Amino acid sequence: MKRFAAKYLLLLACGLTLLASCEHKELCFNHDEHAPKSNVHIQAVYENEWELMCEGGTDWESAWRDEFGMEYDELRPDDPDGLRIQAYHEDGTNVVLNTAPEGDIVQIRPGEHSLLLYNNDTEYIVFDDMGSFASAKATTRTRTRASYLGSAYIDNSDENTVNEPDMLYGSYIESYTAERRLEADELPVTMHPLVFRYLVRYEFSHGLKYVALARGALAGMAGAVWLNSGRTADEAATILYDCTLEDFGAQACVHSFGIPDYPNDLYTPRAERRYALNLEVRLKNGQVKSFDFDVTDQVASQPQGGVIEVDGIEITDEEGMEGGSGFDVDIDGWGDYEDIELPLK
Repeated sequence: MKRFAAKYLLLLACGLTLLASCEHKELCFNHDEHAPKSNVHIQAVYENEWELMCEGGTDWESAWRDEFGMEYDELRPDDPDGLRIQAYHEDGTNVVLNTAPEGDIVQIRPGEHSLLLYNNDTEYIVFDDMGSFASAKATTRTRTRASYLGSAYIDNSDENTVNEPDMLYGSYIESYTAERRLEADELPVTMHPLVFRYLVRYEFSHGLKYVALARGALAGMAGAVWLNSGRTADEAATILYDCTLEDFGAQACVHSFGIPDYPNDLYTPRAERRYALNLEVRLKNGQVKSFDFDVTDQVASQPQGGVIEVDGIEITDEEGMEGGSGFDVDIDGWGDYEDIELPLK
């Protein structure tokens, strides 16, 4: 009997010990060392700039002209619809997180990270080599135009013809150490523009009344941008775009990564690279005409957005009246000259 009582008391003591242990363990989950991940409060603000002046360039905000038909601030890009954070851990792994454009509280592994941030609402941007922050870059989708045969002013036969990139913002934090803590760590981030705008104006001296449709091409521009530095890649691309008809001629607001290999310490406004502009018009009689322009000086002094202007474009009366048949732009459009957008691979 005594042996049974002792055994019972021993079991009761063990049970009480286990119960106390469980209660203690439950309380311990409130301590920092048991938090599975680090909470980081991303607070993003955006630099809504459409062009950045370089040394020797034009201060367009001050030199803006009424004849442009819009205010300088109207060209400023909006904030995006969403923000992506790519966190590269010190062990070589990475994780992708998506938040509202202004940021939010996200959870990442404790330890040292490199962080890439960029907007996630793009359509034509293609992100390449994202496995490493050192190789991550943005390009844009290929677009072909059978009627565009290159420029008469530069040899751009080896350039890809591409769509305009969507507006892209980016920011890079080389080293951020995430720590376990009860409260979220505040991380303010400034998102810088990686895509810029060129207001392109084609001024006619005669024959605008014969034009039904217009579109253009800007050759020699950057084909990609590195997300960690904002520097553009060395390879060039030709951007294809559509124009609107205005009372002075044709106009387009063209998105671009800017010029290739910029910024760099050796750049001067009169660089060795050359840049060319093209205008293609379809007349109301169905004829198609093309015009080429050397815009090297204008683009070289505006490496990240600005205003490009060409003038003296003429359609003769003979060209405009040739054939005598009307052309219905709503039905036929460019017809056999339509651009082709190649799908993403």
